[in-house]
Amino acid sequence: MNRQAAADRDLLRRASSGSAGTTPARRDISPNTRKPGLANCDLAVGRRALVKRARSIVMAAAFCASLSVSAFAQPDPQFSKANQQYAQGNFKQAIAGYESIVRAGRWSANLFYNLGNAWFRNGDFGRAILNYERALALEPHHPEAAANLQIARDEAGALEMQRSWPERYLRFATVNEYAVAAAVIFWAAAFGLVALIFARRRSKTLIALVICCLFLFALSIYSIYTLNHGNKGQGLAIVTGKDVQARLATADTANSVLTLPPGSEIKILSTRGDWLYAALPNNLRGWIPAKDAEPVRLRTSG
Repeated sequence: MNRQAAADRDLLRRASSGSAGTTPARRDISPNTRKPGLANCDLAVGRRALVKRARSIVMAAAFCASLSVSAFAQPDPQFSKANQQYAQGNFKQAIAGYESIVRAGRWSANLFYNLGNAWFRNGDFGRAILNYERALALEPHHPEAAANLQIARDEAGALEMQRSWPERYLRFATVNEYAVAAAVIFWAAAFGLVALIFARRRSKTLIALVICCLFLFALSIYSIYTLNHGNKGQGLAIVTGKDVQARLATADTANSVLTLPPGSEIKILSTRGDWLYAALPNNLRGWIPAKDAEPVRLRTSG
């Protein structure tokens, strides 16, 4: 009985003093509810700052892009005037306008395509084919130029140089595209080699990646060389004269090797005075007058 009374008194004393588990519980809850609130606030502020910064960057980029687009979208008045002459049927005036733009060095695939159309309408299939080829040299996937080139070849009966088998397989990309790929692959291989040199442990995966990059780099360089020096490369020229005779020597009296209709393709190998030594269709070679052929790829004066 005395023990029960002592226990009751002890329980009343604890209840009146407020000890047991109430105060520590409040002390634990208070920091846990405040800190997450502060962390969420900081995260929200950070997100707003990032969104604001990204928005400003996007707006600046859009503004710059609009400036560049508006700058490139400005029509060339000389080109527009030549187009107007073509639409009116004044093909000689249109040709003069287009060629003045060519001489100024403002080249584009559409410029050469329109010039080819003007020459075609003027009855000069050789120069029409020349300019269609120039359009395709700048933009290989120009469907209108490719279609009109075939039509002009059929009309003129022009002879075409055959691509070698490496050229046929490598023609899906241009020389410029192979050059860009070679540059990217070179730097990837260089960074991989540096990583191998300074790595504590040589990774087999990294070694295989570097070897693969070096192989692709060599393939890109080979592709550039093949396309530049192949039958459709830098030496490609178009016969613009009528019924040109390729001869065994640099003389009009030399024996004829092959008759070349206007628009026929040749590959210039060398020059001697007013004559060109060229590879011809049908795996022949001969000399033709320099005035009767023009190279497809133009060179800048600089």
